[in-house]
Amino acid sequence: MMAEEAARAGRPTLDLPAGVEPGLRFAVVLDGKGGCAELDWQGVAAWKPEQGFLWVHLERDAPEAQAWVMGPSGIDPLIAEALIAEDSRPRVEHIDDALLLILRGINLAPGSSLQLVPLHVWIMPSRALTLRDKTHALSALRDIRIALKNGRGPRGPGGLLGQIADKMVRDLDPVLEEMEDEVEGLEEEIIGTAMGELRREIADIRRRAIHLRRYLGPQRDALYQLRNEDTAMLDKRDRMRLRGVIDSLVRHIEDLDAIRDRTSLLHDDLAAMISEKIARTTYRFTAIAGLLLPPSLVAGLLGANIGGIPGQENPDAFFELAGLIVFLLGVQALILRRMGWI
Repeated sequence: MMAEEAARAGRPTLDLPAGVEPGLRFAVVLDGKGGCAELDWQGVAAWKPEQGFLWVHLERDAPEAQAWVMGPSGIDPLIAEALIAEDSRPRVEHIDDALLLILRGINLAPGSSLQLVPLHVWIMPSRALTLRDKTHALSALRDIRIALKNGRGPRGPGGLLGQIADKMVRDLDPVLEEMEDEVEGLEEEIIGTAMGELRREIADIRRRAIHLRRYLGPQRDALYQLRNEDTAMLDKRDRMRLRGVIDSLVRHIEDLDAIRDRTSLLHDDLAAMISEKIARTTYRFTAIAGLLLPPSLVAGLLGANIGGIPGQENPDAFFELAGLIVFLLGVQALILRRMGWI
């Protein structure tokens, strides 16, 4: 499923083993030329900084990964707790010569609903750790790994950061395009469409837009902060790339605001149509009740169980009464039409 989605989006579809060992999605050592060498848990334990830049990608909710982060990784316990935290908003923290980042990307796991899921990043001049949940799927990291296997990947920590941010924002493009197409379709179908179904569709789009906007705003601020951080890991080229990522993210946020405003207008139009329909129906019932009121009054009087009711001995009284009622209905209809009620 992931390979099919990647192919439709024009992304590479090379199959790579991942998650073979418990808790470890993959681990690579960058060669500084765009390539890498794969490692297992044993290789990660034996890694030395002089071998090259180490990138370890873990399953955040796997006990083996959590045990390694809290122990053998050598990371400060407070940082380790932040890396394995259950839920976090996007942010950037500069700690000594390292950076702690929490970013959000589109979950492309099969069968999942639209959701921005967290990616925890701890990056130092010599190594980087990234963590995401076992049930989540982020194509950004997979694409970077494929680029590394093809010799066209990042060459250091700054390049890795830039590519992660770039590709996570890139995955928003097809999602927002689909939402815009849905809104345009609703704008065309608002007349002649079942009200209940239309209201559900509008509410669904608004919920998705609100969910995305909730995290993309803080993510924009986090990337602004990252670009302006005084760290040697980011060179001029990396900062220029981050600037382009931020520009794209700002555009996506503006698109989400536009989608939210358009769905609000659709909701208001739909509410006005429903109110107009209710008023029209109520008006018709009122007109019908007005037409039937005098005949009902006559019928009620003639049906009273008292003496002196006219026509009791006349065999043609029923037909005369029916004619009178029809005449009254005609007169009422004429009067109501001249008054503009019908």
